Amino acid sequence: MIKNKNFTKAEPGKQEMTLVREFNAPPELIFQVMTDPKQIPHWWGPRRLTTKVDKMEAKDGGSWRFIQHDIEGNEYAFHGVFHEVSFPVRTIQTFEWEGYPEKGHVILETAHYEELPNSRTKVTIQSIFQSVEDRDGMIAAGAEEGLESYDRIEEILIEMKKSGLF
Repeated sequence: MIKNKNFTKAEPGKQEMTLVREFNAPPELIFQVMTDPKQIPHWWGPRRLTTKVDKMEAKDGGSWRFIQHDIEGNEYAFHGVFHEVSFPVRTIQTFEWEGYPEKGHVILETAHYEELPNSRTKVTIQSIFQSVEDRDGMIAAGAEEGLESYDRIEEILIEMKKSGLF
């Protein structure tokens, strides 16, 4: 089990991991921030890495690819395909780290954006891994550090609110 301000469930022996996070903004805005190629470099991944969007086609059948760099110049690339993009309620996509030593370690991610009272949104992301070993390997490789992304989204939303954008 990963412990942080997000509610994250990763039960032993299961191939899935679920993240739940609430935001102080409406679903349309959260959805936009999470799928806009101009916003993604500002929130995707840990702060210690920079992110470049190589491709982002947030539509049914579209694909995405992000490349990250650390201060030593190491590169980490990730890609996937959108199977469903239903604004502003759900996305279903694959996620694959290109640095995995062998191919075939694809994750299926479903993100639900649920409208809550007072213009709040609950985002639930369910990640299904090919195996328990893949899921445990992702956790061991630093999945918890990657969850910093959701804190960064919250910071973007605070700035947008201050600027009167919602």
